Amino acid sequence: MKRTFLKVIFILSLIVNVVAIGYIGIDYYKNKRNRNIFKLNAYAWANSQMKEPQPEENRVIFIGNSITENWVHLRYKFFKENNYTCRGIGGQTSPLLLLRFRQDVIDLKPKVVVINAGINDIAENTGEYDPVFTIDNIKSMAQLAQINGIKVVLTGVLPSDGYGWKSHIKNITEKIKDLNSEMKAYADENGYQFVDYYSAMVNEQDKGMKSGYTFDGLHPSEQGYAVMEPLVQKAINNVLNENL
Repeated sequence: MKRTFLKVIFILSLIVNVVAIGYIGIDYYKNKRNRNIFKLNAYAWANSQMKEPQPEENRVIFIGNSITENWVHLRYKFFKENNYTCRGIGGQTSPLLLLRFRQDVIDLKPKVVVINAGINDIAENTGEYDPVFTIDNIKSMAQLAQINGIKVVLTGVLPSDGYGWKSHIKNITEKIKDLNSEMKAYADENGYQFVDYYSAMVNEQDKGMKSGYTFDGLHPSEQGYAVMEPLVQKAINNVLNENL
């Protein structure tokens, strides 16, 4: 009887340890993943190498997610020739952009910031999508820029039909259109430039990106960026010329 009891205790202890190890492993993985997403110091060294802008310098910062980050890799000449600086980090949502907005935008003292946010919020990279929370984060970035004398360009979310996304996320195309409408309305109310990438790149049949403009249904190809560039450059030039 005693031996049976000890066996039961041993088995229960083994089960508890296995569960605990599994929980610790999952928790470690989640924390490691989250640390990778935050990446608050990803541009610390690059920022430290940037000198104070010259009086006549038209410094422009692009902040965003992988769509911004990939842009400088595929179309480096566009950034180099126009004195544009990329501060994009793949996978980031609007709250993560807001967290690093000071060191990656305000402290660099640009004349213009180009903000691209929202697609990863809809993709639920850091939790369930809340459209009010997302637009409020975008508003906060715009307001922080404005009170620091930085002109604001808001850019719309690119089209995506959700191919390859998490299966439980529904109504992706509607969420994208609604968020773009909210951003445009906010930009119009506050005198900000709004860049409508969506209309120029959407495939009207399935509301995804046009063939050739993307290589995976989400990220622009070099051809896609070539479509986006004159649109955003026009908006940047408009704000730079406002006080001339």
